[in-house]
Amino acid sequence: MSDPLLTGSEPTAPSPLTGAPMTSGAMLRQAREAMGLHIGALAVSLKVPVKKLEALEADRFDLLPDTVFIRALASSICRVLKIAPGPILEKLPHTTAPQLKDSGAGINVPFRSAGGGSLRQFWEQLSKPMVMAVLVLLAGALLLLFFPFTRQAQVAADAKSVAPEGSAQPPMVAPAVEVSTLLSAQTLTLAASAVTSAAPEPVQVAGSGATSGIVVFKAQAMAWVEVVDAAGVVQVRRNMAAGETVGVSGSLPLMVVVGRSDTTQVLVRGQAFDLLSVARDNVARFEVK
Repeated sequence: MSDPLLTGSEPTAPSPLTGAPMTSGAMLRQAREAMGLHIGALAVSLKVPVKKLEALEADRFDLLPDTVFIRALASSICRVLKIAPGPILEKLPHTTAPQLKDSGAGINVPFRSAGGGSLRQFWEQLSKPMVMAVLVLLAGALLLLFFPFTRQAQVAADAKSVAPEGSAQPPMVAPAVEVSTLLSAQTLTLAASAVTSAAPEPVQVAGSGATSGIVVFKAQAMAWVEVVDAAGVVQVRRNMAAGETVGVSGSLPLMVVVGRSDTTQVLVRGQAFDLLSVARDNVARFEVK
């Protein structure tokens, strides 16, 4: 008989302890353990906190945001574990269609156009200090760009009114338009930099892949490690195969997380470090100062 998690054509096998049908969380946990995949490694692969995966496997749906998130997370886990999602999704809560609710207001409630809210939001966005600063810089750039031409026309009109008839007109000297254009270009550059400076810079993952450093990891079986230095840079975040060695350095202190601590050996400055003394649920967390 084929595995119902893989084919989706068989009924769910009962739990070996109670004899009752397995829940969706128990089915996901059984499939993950059958692959020998630690829940921490699965969390890193899906970029989801370990607590959310633990809540899903324990059928604690009240600890998760909503039904849409629960079903999407279960589908992603099935895709990573390469199992059919149908039997598991059938046991999860289903999304309900939105229902119209009586607001209690009568038919004489005055009508409010939706456009008023949009216009108010537009003015709120326009009144923000960053937007106002950009608008002021752009207005200054336009003023510097067109001011020389206005000044040239005024000088020409004054010279024509002062010079007597029949006298030779002095040659007009073109104003330094290049200077104003340069100033306007610099102003536009400052405006663009003011807008882009508001966006945070992405954290760069170092991932040196060295085999020596302040902290050295030696995996006896499949495990995963993460090291973040004092500057907030992720020096390494990866799964480790059996027999693999990874060394990490960086600005101290280093925040270290090790999954499957019972199969991972750690050396700190060349000295063996006892992971089991700081491990919880087979995940060790410690700091290297």
